[in-house]
Amino acid sequence: MKKFLAMDTSCNFLTVLVSNGERVFSRYLPDCLMGHSVNLMTEIDGALQEAGITVSDCEFFAATVGAGSFTGIRIGIAAAKGFALATGKPTLPITTFDVVAYNLIDGFLGKRLALVDAGHDAYYACGYDGDSVCLSPAYLSEAEVLELANGGYRLVAARALPLCEKAEVEIVSPVAGLQRAVEILSAVEGSFGELAALYVRKSSAELNLEKGEKKL
Repeated sequence: MKKFLAMDTSCNFLTVLVSNGERVFSRYLPDCLMGHSVNLMTEIDGALQEAGITVSDCEFFAATVGAGSFTGIRIGIAAAKGFALATGKPTLPITTFDVVAYNLIDGFLGKRLALVDAGHDAYYACGYDGDSVCLSPAYLSEAEVLELANGGYRLVAARALPLCEKAEVEIVSPVAGLQRAVEILSAVEGSFGELAALYVRKSSAELNLEKGEKKL
């Protein structure tokens, strides 16, 4: 196992993983909405101390790049980029969908739809078949998600969704998912590279600005 620091700031929760090459140490805050900038560095410091290594010992830095909270995504990317710049080490981009889909759900690795709540009865979604993406990230309505579920996709998410009242959604661990995603992607050639935010749709501010411009 490699030495690394990985972080997920894309959703309401906050996850930090540190591997010292033998064990993985995790920090997880289940309700961290709007608090990532305050808590991230504290949790990173704590995980590094538990692991007994420093930032300089890490071989790479991983961060979730989206979809999810626009602000949270930028915070995680900025932190990982800062560590990489200071140490000269590479970065590993991981999507929020990877974190959900790469969980081993009772050994199930068939077709599954990784979901992230986008609000207003809509979802960010990405389809997987085994370890491969078979449906590109998209912004879907509840009806569209249910149609895919009826078409054979198993619905998977990292936390309870409003959709759970209408369909079976497997809730998986964001901590285990992040670790699994790092393990899988760090072994795939070409996975390391620039951290760039994955925006499946435009932000509310951008959409409101466009509406205002059209009215003018």
